[in-house]
Amino acid sequence: MAKLVECVPNFSEGRNKEVIDAIADAIRGTEGCSLLDVDPGSSTNRTVYTFVGSPASVIEGALSAALVAFKLIDMGKHSGEHPRTGAMDVCPFIPVQNVTMEECVQCAEEFGQRLAEMLNVPVYLYGEAARKESRRSLPSVRAGEYEALPEKLAKTEWAPEFGPATFVPSWGATVTGARMFLIAYNVNLLSTKEQAHRIALDIREQGRGKNQPGLLKKVQGMGWYLEESNLAQVSTNILDFELTPVHTVFEEVCRDAKELNLPVVGSQIVGLIPLKAMLDCAEFYIQRENLFVVEEEHKIRLVISKLGLDSLGPFDPKERIVEYMVQANQGEDRLVSLSLQKFVQSVGARTAAPGGGSVSAAIAAMGAALGCMVGQMTYGKRQFESVDAEMRKLIPPLHRAMNDLLLKVDADSSAFNSYMVHKHTKTHSRGEATQTSSGRSFRDVLTGRSYTGISGRSFRDVFNGEELHGHPMGGASGMSNGEEAALKLPKGTAEEIKRREEAMQQGLKSAVSVPLSLAERVDTLWPVLKEMVKYGNVACKSDIQVAAKALETAVYGAYYNVIINLKDITDSSFRAETEEKVSSLLKNARENTNVTLETAEQRK
Repeated sequence: MAKLVECVPNFSEGRNKEVIDAIADAIRGTEGCSLLDVDPGSSTNRTVYTFVGSPASVIEGALSAALVAFKLIDMGKHSGEHPRTGAMDVCPFIPVQNVTMEECVQCAEEFGQRLAEMLNVPVYLYGEAARKESRRSLPSVRAGEYEALPEKLAKTEWAPEFGPATFVPSWGATVTGARMFLIAYNVNLLSTKEQAHRIALDIREQGRGKNQPGLLKKVQGMGWYLEESNLAQVSTNILDFELTPVHTVFEEVCRDAKELNLPVVGSQIVGLIPLKAMLDCAEFYIQRENLFVVEEEHKIRLVISKLGLDSLGPFDPKERIVEYMVQANQGEDRLVSLSLQKFVQSVGARTAAPGGGSVSAAIAAMGAALGCMVGQMTYGKRQFESVDAEMRKLIPPLHRAMNDLLLKVDADSSAFNSYMVHKHTKTHSRGEATQTSSGRSFRDVLTGRSYTGISGRSFRDVFNGEELHGHPMGGASGMSNGEEAALKLPKGTAEEIKRREEAMQQGLKSAVSVPLSLAERVDTLWPVLKEMVKYGNVACKSDIQVAAKALETAVYGAYYNVIINLKDITDSSFRAETEEKVSSLLKNARENTNVTLETAEQRK
């Protein structure tokens, strides 16, 4: 699953549409960034931008936006209701998918350092990235605001983490850091404002004061009356939805409201919410009520119903769930978004990708899907009621694997696209892109060119430079961050060549991990498939047989892609260990396929 980081920079301009649009265009124009929301405020004279992408992409997007703001915003002329310290006032990095908080801290640190070097401005760290406890809170760092900066920067204790301790009148200072995704969540009550606030005081972490803390960690709250809807709300900010999930807030408000004989009439998500927060909520109700729900779409519907998220207006998952918005922006570029006809034609075309890696993943996904289908054709039917309990156990892992394996279809091509861009972008030691004779960087020249991978050839083959009119003739699965970094290393001196070769070796090891992970994922399905063939609808016997052979074929594909890249790795112990592992997975696939087919033949 791809890494996804959210970045929410706040710029001190909310009235000049040209400036607001120029900053938005800078973010949109950054490769790998999806701009999800632009929220300007006239009275605050401030605009909040929300965009997502890979860790590297969001750093570039934030820097591009800052550069535009530096040219267009003059803090010496700024006024507005919202507290602020600079033109780019605050820029948090937030984990969304497959990213740790530590990685977001690294994003903030890299962004802060590069911003300070690029613009020669002071930059502070806050939140999880803070290096001093006194700077963990944003209001603490922002105390005194822009107007206090000349005096503040003169004090040793307020020296910035990056950049000069010098007042830059046109810019001010920027605060960057890392925090969890903040979910603005309100629960609706048919009550007074005071009753809603009473519940808020009970549940929020701050409670009623130092001596009366509230029940829920990382939750802020207050009660208010929503005039336009003629009801009260317990309004909360959930600062860490993994520590205190959305359903916990809802259930606690319901419990308190019941004690006060107050009716709860739904709830409201304000802004965006991560998919994981919704699915965690679904799992809570599935477990509590012993429900059987496997489709992601159904889980989202369940949450909307249980929490009453559509009580004050439609809740459209495609417009409210972060990952769905990203998919909508990038969907046309994904292999799995193609029709079957287009995908097959793409495989058969005279192009570098998709190749054996993508095809192996697609076959594996089909195998898991067939196994899942057999379960679905068994569960809930009267004649198979006796095996409903077994189906409830067997269907979910096959359904999860189907979706996991679909993600691997694009892994080969998307990884190698990035690899080839960096392969053709020579960099200096500080990472600047070398300029072409026309004054444009190679990054500019390569934007939009599809450099895609093909399984069945090794990375070393590609390194040897087999190209046709600038396009790679081949590739392999699994380009990693290490390979990207290796390709950026200078190649001049003997020491530089040695370091680059060492990095390339590490990159090749990472490359092997992509097809190996495919074989390992398939390996988890054999126990499930062997049970499904025993209890599944006998009329679907041929489907389970095809499923077994499809999964076996996928492991064959993974095996060959691992082997072809191992030959270029000089670490003999790694080579031997990996070959033994993938050979064992292939042997296991053969044996389990035979067992599954034999069991199927015995069923009449």
